[in-house]
Parts: sequence; structure tokens; C-alpha cells
Amino acid sequence: MKTVLTGGSKMFNNDNRETEFKTMMPKLYGDWGVDSEVGKLRAVLMRRPGKEIEGITDPAAVAMKEIWDVGKVREQHDALAEIYRSHGIDVYYIEDMDENLPNAIYARDLVFMTPEGAIIARPAAGCRIGEEVYAARQLAKIGVPIIKMVNGDGIFDGACCLWMDRKTCMLGYGKRCNASATAQVEEELRNIGVENLIKVEIPRGCAHLDSFMAFADLKVALVLKLAAPDTIYNELEARDIKIVDIPDYEEFGRFCQNFVALEPGKIVMPTGCPKTVSALEKAGVECIQLDVSEIIKGNGAIHCMTAFLKRDSVPLYK
Repeated sequence: MKTVLTGGSKMFNNDNRETEFKTMMPKLYGDWGVDSEVGKLRAVLMRRPGKEIEGITDPAAVAMKEIWDVGKVREQHDALAEIYRSHGIDVYYIEDMDENLPNAIYARDLVFMTPEGAIIARPAAGCRIGEEVYAARQLAKIGVPIIKMVNGDGIFDGACCLWMDRKTCMLGYGKRCNASATAQVEEELRNIGVENLIKVEIPRGCAHLDSFMAFADLKVALVLKLAAPDTIYNELEARDIKIVDIPDYEEFGRFCQNFVALEPGKIVMPTGCPKTVSALEKAGVECIQLDVSEIIKGNGAIHCMTAFLKRDSVPLYK
């Protein structure tokens, strides 16, 4: 029987019967999907830096703090990928990239994964325009369904969104996600069953939600209290989520919050943040530390480098 795919979350066959897209997705595309920041991580998309990081002479022109040591960047990137593999996580790479796009190492900004497929970003920074094309091509190559590409006058970075559970998502708006993109992403999330869309204005001076917060466990979030708006606190407290304040501003500058949960209560995070590690361990979180000091010179760290493709689902928050 011929199957016809349509947009959104429904699939129709030529007998006009309806089947939820999510139900058919593993058979037609593969086992993909994300609905949290902490469910056991199964697959990621990354960009191992190639020629595009060589020959940079003006770091400011490509939104970086300092010129990279190319060898160290690749070494640190490989070390993160090895941690993922050692935990049974499949690592996929964006294989091709324009040689003028060095920020592609921060793959999280290019893809926001949902339970039913990927939303392809439209980067706000001029020096990043076009990176998303290569990410989209790679997703198509490995079989990840693409359910939305931000278009029109929308601008959107993938790190502007954080999942909490299947029905709850945070959407940050500001200089990296404008009103047009907010409406586009909201429409698609509503279409796939998101009921609680928490809209958060990203504070001036921060690029994304992961600039000042991250989930480390089902009931633990690390947050910079000086930056987070009341919306964040109200939503976390309503769900009895323990808020761990980033204890040291210098550690915030070393991207202590830019970590990835490998599973509930177990994270991989940048080195050089002992006070934050202590605070998280007191909250029951196991911290694997990785030196990404060279990568941080480009204004990103572990969470920025990692586009999630598959996580186990988590229980709904009550």
C-alpha cells in the first residue's frame, strides 16, 4: 500500500486512515527524537573542525575571543566525542562545511531536535549564515526527518530552546530568536503536541538559554541567578526543581553551565569550575570534567558543540 507523507505530525495512507507520525517514524526514518535535556543520551550530531578553523586572522570578525590553536581544538573536540562513545552514544558528524564558516563546531545552534524530527535553525550571526545548510544535508543523509526550516525573516539558533518533557518546552526570544522565528517554532511545537510553551526573554548580554542555565537532572537545574528572569524561577519552582545557583562568576566565564547530561544526574562539563562541581555534587549530580579551554576561546563549550538527535523520554512533570 502506498504511503504518502504530509507536513506536521500526521501520516495519511491512500485509504485516508490517520496514524501518528511518531508511531511510524522509527520504521520509516530510524529511532530519533528528543523531549528533554537529561534523558539518557543515545545519539548526537557534531562538526569535527576541518579547514574552516585554519587561517583565522581576525577572531572578532567571526565572533571569537582569541585565535584558536587548531591542534588543541581538534584534540579537545575528539576527547568529547570519545566520552560520548564510551557511554554508548552514537556520534554523527556534519561531514562537509564551507571553509569560511569556523563556528560550525557549535552544532547545537544549527539543529533543534524534537520528538518527531529536526527544526533547522537560521543563525542570527552574519558570520554563521549557511552553516545550517550543511547540517540539514547531513541529517537527510543519515535519515533524520526535518519537520521545519525557519524561513522568511525569522532568525533562530537551536540553543534558544530547552526541553523539559514531552509536553513542556522553554523557548527563549531575543537577539538570536526574533518574533517571526518565535511564531514559527511555536507553531511547529504546538503541532507535535507541546502544551506548555514557556517563553523566556533572553537577558541582554546573553545569546541563548544555555548561556545562563542548564538541566543536570530531572529535578536539578544550574542557573545564574543574576541573569535569569523571574519566568525561569516561577516555572522551575512550580515543578519542584532544585535551583543550584552558579556560585562563582569567574566559573560562569569558564562556561560552567555549558554542559551536557549523559543521563539523569550525570553530566560532562568544562574543567576549571570546582565550586560549581561541588554545588552540583551536593545536589546529587555526578560531574565528568573535560578540558575545553581552547574551544571556549570561540565563545562556546560542550553544550554548544552537541546537537542532540536521540534521548530517552522522561516522565512528565506534574
